Amino acid sequence: MSGDAIVSHIIDIRKAPMDFPTHRHAGSFWEQLGRCVATFGFLEEVLGKAIFAFSATTEVMVDEWEAAYAAWLPQLKKALSDQLGRLIDSYASAVRKHQAPNPAGFDEVIAELRAVAIMRNVICHGSWRSPDVEGRSLPFFTNTKGDIWEEPMDVTYLASLQRQTAELAAYVMSTVTTHGWQFPGTAGPGRPIWTRS
Repeated sequence: MSGDAIVSHIIDIRKAPMDFPTHRHAGSFWEQLGRCVATFGFLEEVLGKAIFAFSATTEVMVDEWEAAYAAWLPQLKKALSDQLGRLIDSYASAVRKHQAPNPAGFDEVIAELRAVAIMRNVICHGSWRSPDVEGRSLPFFTNTKGDIWEEPMDVTYLASLQRQTAELAAYVMSTVTTHGWQFPGTAGPGRPIWTRS
């Protein structure tokens, strides 16, 4: 060092624009981003309930009942706390272990769920840069492998992602209800899987 005195500075948040650091985007952008985040949360809840539904209705041999029951509670606890990627794995496993045939297009939907799980991480953990003249924003996001996200997003992109995620959640719910079961936590049609005594 040259021996020059260090001049320190403090950021005065009181002088920042209203809604800093989100002030450069239109409210419609943040609304759609929030809807995407909320829909991903809904998808995680739906996957957890579907894991419960399939694991609760999987037939078990009488001599395997105690071991299956002992493993069930930890499985359900994980379904409440796991992140999206692990929930997808657990859901796929629960459906494949079930005695009923896999739903039509199941492997393709699992692949699509894995693809949107990548998007969930970008949407939820990206730092949103200023929009370009077309209203597109490039989120600053790097995954654990060091891959840098390079695709800008706008309101239309986010709306499409939100719709795709909602459709996947509906598919997951349908994998339960097509067996004639009521989707857990709803008052919809079908036989309840679990009732309180």
